[in-house]
Amino acid sequence: MAEAAKLSVEGKDLEFPVLKGTIGPDVVDIGKLYSQSGLFTFDPSFTSTASCKSTITYIDGDAGILLYRGYPIEQLAMQGDFIETCYLLYYGELPTPTQRKKFQYDITHHTMIHEQMVLFFRGFRRDAHPMAIMVAMVGALSAFYHDSTDIADPRQREVASHRMIAKLPTIAAMTYKYHIGQPFVYPRNDLSYAANFLHMCFSVPCEEYKVNEVLARAMDRIFTLHADHEQNASTSTVRLAGSSGANPFACIAAGIACLWGPAHGGANEAALKMLEEIGTVDNIPAFIEKVKDKTSKIKLMGFGHRVYKNYDPRAKILQASAHEVFEALGVKDDPLLDVARELERVALSDPYFIERKLYPNVDFYSGIILRAMGFPTSMFTVLFALARTVGWISQWKEMIEDPGQKIGRPRQLYVGPTQRDYVKMESRA
Repeated sequence: MAEAAKLSVEGKDLEFPVLKGTIGPDVVDIGKLYSQSGLFTFDPSFTSTASCKSTITYIDGDAGILLYRGYPIEQLAMQGDFIETCYLLYYGELPTPTQRKKFQYDITHHTMIHEQMVLFFRGFRRDAHPMAIMVAMVGALSAFYHDSTDIADPRQREVASHRMIAKLPTIAAMTYKYHIGQPFVYPRNDLSYAANFLHMCFSVPCEEYKVNEVLARAMDRIFTLHADHEQNASTSTVRLAGSSGANPFACIAAGIACLWGPAHGGANEAALKMLEEIGTVDNIPAFIEKVKDKTSKIKLMGFGHRVYKNYDPRAKILQASAHEVFEALGVKDDPLLDVARELERVALSDPYFIERKLYPNVDFYSGIILRAMGFPTSMFTVLFALARTVGWISQWKEMIEDPGQKIGRPRQLYVGPTQRDYVKMESRA
């Protein structure tokens, strides 16, 4: 007999089925709670609520485990590459050599954007935040590629998905170039996904630019490590927008808007700002004391994680990549990176941080890597959005193909005024 959870409400006994996943906690199916009892559950921020069934990503925060379709993130980042990860997330399996070749061709030959979209950039102020531009440009894709907005057509869904995976690096690079006042650089089909992105960001028409392979590899790992992360705020936003039947470009634009929040995608930017405020290695001891002082309200940004209560598995990978990047770039006398290195050493050796499991997280390392590469902090969340696009679109695809999918409609605990009658203006005190 299937396991059931029992609830007693005003003398009435109710039973609800307990559902089991392949791994992870069991869940109580309360889909019929309201019809049977007239009650809703109250779960602010949905921290104890499973909003969907998914086969894409699994996280065990206590054990420090992150799996994409069952594969450990460490294996995918160190042995594979981002294109392979994209295929895995979207189609559910690692590609065969033939599938990989075709998928890479399809993505590579979708990287250009409609030339009229270039004119859109001129409408933004030069000091516009890059994320504001990203939200607008990705939302505008549906105006140029309306031949792939019919969500009922599997082929159109696939084409739209390929287009977003391919075009987000181009839009992101153009956003960066516009932000710094340099001419746009068009994509090259002879370069890898990560190398092409770096070329579009850092090359200029007046001289040849050779992509550093160490930087391209680090960029590829950053993309892979950020590709998906279960039902986080932005992914849930994409699913909720998609549940209404909105076109995929609009859904991804909604996800980008959510990611813009400093509590979500802006964490690596916040970590860099913290390092800038510390200033020099000499100031670290005093800063650490402030962090330990509960009355100071000073937080250690880039350390600890809401989900991971162990070492973030992504951080271990980027820790090694960070040192590879510094060596490749010959970084020896950057005060900010010196602060980052020393803060990392202190956090990994101080019992205060070890006991509280405040290990450096992926945002700490990605921030210092991106800064070493030459990206301004205002671009960090843009790069996060670029990487997360494949996760969003895979989650959107899974939702669309779910036969039990309905429009999302969270309920509420109303605490406002009870019904009252309208009072005419002349009678109001």
